[in-house]
Amino acid sequence: MRRTARSLLALSFALLCVTPALGANETFNAAAFEEKLKAAIERQQSKHDATEPVKSQLVKEAPEATISSGTGDISTTGLCDHDIDAFCAKVRPGELRLATCLSNQKTEEEKGNVEGKKLSDDCRKEMAAFKIDLGTNINMNIPLSRACAADSTKLCAGEDATDPGAVLACLRDQKTGLSETCSEEILKTQLEGSKDYRTDADLHAACKPDADSLCKNVKPGEGRIQDCLRNKVGQTSWDCQEELFRQEVENADDLRLSYRLIRKCMGDKQKFCPDIKPGGARAKDCLESHRDDAGFSAECKEEFESMMEARAADFRLDSELSAACASDIEDICGYERESMDNVGSFDALVIGCLQDFREELQTPKCKQQVKKLTERASQDIRFDEPLADACYEDRARLCVGVQPGSARVIRCLQDNREELSVECSTTLFDQEVRMAEDIDFKYPMKRACTSEIQKFCAGMEHGHARIIRCLQDNLEDESFSGECREEVTRDQIRSNQDYRLNYRLASACEKDVAALCESECHPSMGQSCGGRVLRCLTEKQDLLTSQECRDEVFYFEKMEVTDYRNDVILAEACRTDVDKLCKSVPKGQGRVHVCLWDNKDKLTEDCRREELKLKIIQSRDIRLRPKLNKLCSEEISVFCKDVKPGKGRVFKCLQENLAQPQYSQGCKEQVEQRSRTMAEDYRLDYGVSSACETDVDLNCFAEKSKAHGHAEVLKCLVQSYSNITEGCQTEMSRAVRMALWEYKPQQAFTAWCDADVSSICSLSAATTPKNRGVWSIGAVGRCLSRQLAEGKPLSPDCRRLVLAAAPKDTRDMFDSSMSAATIAAKVQELQKAAGFTTPLVNPEGSGTSFLTLTGWMALLALAALITVMVGSAMFAYRRFMGIDQPYTIVTKQGDV
Repeated sequence: MRRTARSLLALSFALLCVTPALGANETFNAAAFEEKLKAAIERQQSKHDATEPVKSQLVKEAPEATISSGTGDISTTGLCDHDIDAFCAKVRPGELRLATCLSNQKTEEEKGNVEGKKLSDDCRKEMAAFKIDLGTNINMNIPLSRACAADSTKLCAGEDATDPGAVLACLRDQKTGLSETCSEEILKTQLEGSKDYRTDADLHAACKPDADSLCKNVKPGEGRIQDCLRNKVGQTSWDCQEELFRQEVENADDLRLSYRLIRKCMGDKQKFCPDIKPGGARAKDCLESHRDDAGFSAECKEEFESMMEARAADFRLDSELSAACASDIEDICGYERESMDNVGSFDALVIGCLQDFREELQTPKCKQQVKKLTERASQDIRFDEPLADACYEDRARLCVGVQPGSARVIRCLQDNREELSVECSTTLFDQEVRMAEDIDFKYPMKRACTSEIQKFCAGMEHGHARIIRCLQDNLEDESFSGECREEVTRDQIRSNQDYRLNYRLASACEKDVAALCESECHPSMGQSCGGRVLRCLTEKQDLLTSQECRDEVFYFEKMEVTDYRNDVILAEACRTDVDKLCKSVPKGQGRVHVCLWDNKDKLTEDCRREELKLKIIQSRDIRLRPKLNKLCSEEISVFCKDVKPGKGRVFKCLQENLAQPQYSQGCKEQVEQRSRTMAEDYRLDYGVSSACETDVDLNCFAEKSKAHGHAEVLKCLVQSYSNITEGCQTEMSRAVRMALWEYKPQQAFTAWCDADVSSICSLSAATTPKNRGVWSIGAVGRCLSRQLAEGKPLSPDCRRLVLAAAPKDTRDMFDSSMSAATIAAKVQELQKAAGFTTPLVNPEGSGTSFLTLTGWMALLALAALITVMVGSAMFAYRRFMGIDQPYTIVTKQGDV
């Protein structure tokens, strides 16, 4: 890359030190040059100047240069004459040997390691002028031009051959591709330039006027002029800013090239990183990783974090990132790079692009570096330039006194989210979305859960929120520390406030959200989605095309039913209700939901509506009912182990096996409580609500529009039984059968039979909660079905219930609208099943003539027929209800 800033000062150096370019037919004679150089060195040893100028063009891509003193070294007859005799008498002149000796003496003096005679001021001035001259053309520096001749031809052939500094700038740009010897010599020039800005020709040319006016009292050396100019960057010229930034970029990979770091961090380098070689950002990385360790100096830490802050604003100052991501930046973030100015634009456009497209990066090392810088940003807002800039005023207003680091300022902003400016709030949300992908970007949770991660998630790959999910899966484990549980819960609640903060769900459901929930939110237009998209996905989960998305939506539902705060819409609707009715109820395990539903008659309309929606979702899968699922875990494993979860199947299985003697009291109570709830509102019975949706609209629309909770729709469906579809009949038969089987007086759905039960079954005492046992379950159902089978009277509404509860074949037998021919056919079937050979009916007869027996024999035959019918009905009923199903005896021990 060629630097654009060139001043008249640089041109004057070129005119003084460089002869006209060689003619078209002239070539540089290397052998002749070596002879002249040798002769000049011999004359220098005897303190005589060269008899004629010695010209060098070892690097043919740069202009020819007349080398200093004919030897490329400081003059032995100039202002340093006596200093050379005093400090470098044994050093052979030529090729910078004398200059290097004098420079070493100067360095030791500045360190305070020299007593007695020191370099004269005149020599110091001559050395400075010599080094300034040396930096104008690579051919002025013999060791450098020799070491880099091949590299120049290979890497810098296209540079402007008339520009004295072009090749040197090119080699600095291509530093990672240089040969070892060339790289060492280039580093020497950079070291000189970092000490004294005047030895960097481009920087000197661009910044001399600014330095003379803004830093005139600052002594050159040890990078002091550069520090002064950077501290007054707002007053410097554009060309000077550009060259300062260029030098900063070129020196970013080596600790030795930053005199500010050297001055403040050398002790820490020796203490924490003694064996780390400089270069390749190795020493910087080591010190950065130890900056929070005990004993690390405050001044070094401050300087390092200032450097990291600048690096976070512009990828070019991060040498590792720039090198690792060169191709990805070109391919993926080319637009962002082209939009940047030559001077650091401090908008982190390229860094943001790399973070946003981290999954698409092709270079593994680039992915690692991008993750590393995102980790830094998650720990300290100063290393997140967009967020730090957007929230500058908010930080000053809301987080004054909060020390940077350990994500403290970010947490402060999150805790004061409602008071943030729009710009700060929006940028914070964007960063939270980005950081949802990996626990390494969630510093407080990662720190709080160190032992839990080692215990539960050891060996698990980071990224894609895997560790976060692992911690969520084990959240209820008793070994979780309170701090870790608090952080995981906090993160879980936040991630469910907008689907984009739930990385796994947002990734898995991207297509389904676009297809099904696009109208709910337009995030690309900056719209806040809240819980609307999550609600949409749960309500349309049967339409989801991706199994992965269905799994993630179900996982969200589990979080939703476990802690009401995970449903942002419900939490907002029920905020006052929770404070009023359930304030003392511990959060988690669905306890607040239970409290709210127990007080549903006292809830505000919005809260009651939201809780009902949640109950409808819970009706789909027993795993969405934490307490029931926990208390019935053994019953499920024994009686329902082969039943596929979902669509209410497992709960149906539990209902059908409720009479088994192995049921624990806790499970039995939960099943009965859930059954009563289903019998109050058809929408809470997944089977009925899904199978009867159309039938409800056709036959029970008026009841559907009324307030629910008193089985209005269920009773309407019973009354309209003959008009509803077969699928709805099947589900209604099951629902009524279960309601009668778990009969309890004064329940809305079975109230039609209260009088019949009281007068016929005499079971009122047995159906009270304290007397209910295995043998009372199903007692009312058996009593009423026997009454119907024996032809004894039941009230019309109760008879409808019992008929609806009966299996289809048995129900048809007792349907009063059945024709005589149908009855005769059924009697014949029963007769055949019972083994009777004498015909009892005449199918061709009419009225009472279908009987083949007369008098008391006919009555006896009818009695026998009724007995067979009752037996058959009871057999069918018991088989359908699961009463006679085989079971396994389970003995429970211990605290389950």
